[in-house]
Amino acid sequence: MNRLHISENMLRLRKEKRVTQEEVALFLGVSKAAVSKWETGQCMPDIVLLPEIATYFGVSVDELMGYEPQLSKEQIQQIYKELADDFATKDFEEVFVKSELLVKKYYSCYPFLFQICVLWMNHYNLAESVDRQQEILGKMRALCERILNNCKDMGICNDAMFMKTAIYLQMGSPDDAIEVMEDLLNPMRLANQSQSMLLQAYMMKQDMDKADGYAQISMYLQLFNLVSMAGGFLNIHADNPKLCDITIERVLKIIEIYELDRLNPNAVAVFHYTAAIIKCMQQYADAALMHLEQFVRLVVYMMNEEVFLKTDSYFARVDEWYEQIGIGTQPPRSKKLVIKSVKENLEHPAFVVLA
Repeated sequence: MNRLHISENMLRLRKEKRVTQEEVALFLGVSKAAVSKWETGQCMPDIVLLPEIATYFGVSVDELMGYEPQLSKEQIQQIYKELADDFATKDFEEVFVKSELLVKKYYSCYPFLFQICVLWMNHYNLAESVDRQQEILGKMRALCERILNNCKDMGICNDAMFMKTAIYLQMGSPDDAIEVMEDLLNPMRLANQSQSMLLQAYMMKQDMDKADGYAQISMYLQLFNLVSMAGGFLNIHADNPKLCDITIERVLKIIEIYELDRLNPNAVAVFHYTAAIIKCMQQYADAALMHLEQFVRLVVYMMNEEVFLKTDSYFARVDEWYEQIGIGTQPPRSKKLVIKSVKENLEHPAFVVLA
């Protein structure tokens, strides 16, 4: 257990509540001198008083004591897997309550809170009503805001900001999503054009190990960002078959050259699915069927391999990145839910032309 911070917390909470030591003492039935000694660290309050003090200030006993339970990356991954499996086989509300209790228990473990947001994002649509789904999205947004307001790890905060944007999109609030991300991701900003500068700095320092890892991970992520962006580009230009054909041709070449369908079959499957819809809209049934076949092939591959992220000899350092950010290579949802989702995807109205 970390060092307790009862003295500092009592002083801070009392000032936030704008009450005097006398008022605290009166509520607890102790002397003002006792409260003063607690706040200056000369002594600690009796253990039986801790719940009363916490109640008075409206915090948990853990928060009063400054105790912040933490989970390891392995423990977070294990909890995620167990809850994901439960969502596939048990009553949704039962599992959701279980996950909420874990949130309360590890309310200061920010990597865990973020992974709970990921878990809920992947399963919230199992809730019975739209209102309940929106309520859960609100809870996810609140967790992201807690991370952003309290976590000192900039990496986790950045992830929480992106998650918050995804939540706004799912809530049907594009204006809020734009407000969060537009300035941050503006391609005109120097910060978004300067990734090679860090690589250059590592190389100038002769730290080739870090330079190699950074270059591999950056290329890996940018390749999949390109595939994802290309899917959006197809949707924007669905009424321009020639431009869509050029885009699909170029992306398929990149997928083949870098063997992206093995490294991240999910991302490539999503691209083929999008291309199939676009081709149906353009009345090119044969092309649409070809993309749907590739979509199904990749889904089967993921289900058989039970993995949705891989590395190879070229991107050998990406495994280290997975480990550092605490994500596993297993699918974020169970097989049962993935297959259910795939079946729903294949019922898209655009595919009526293939009947």
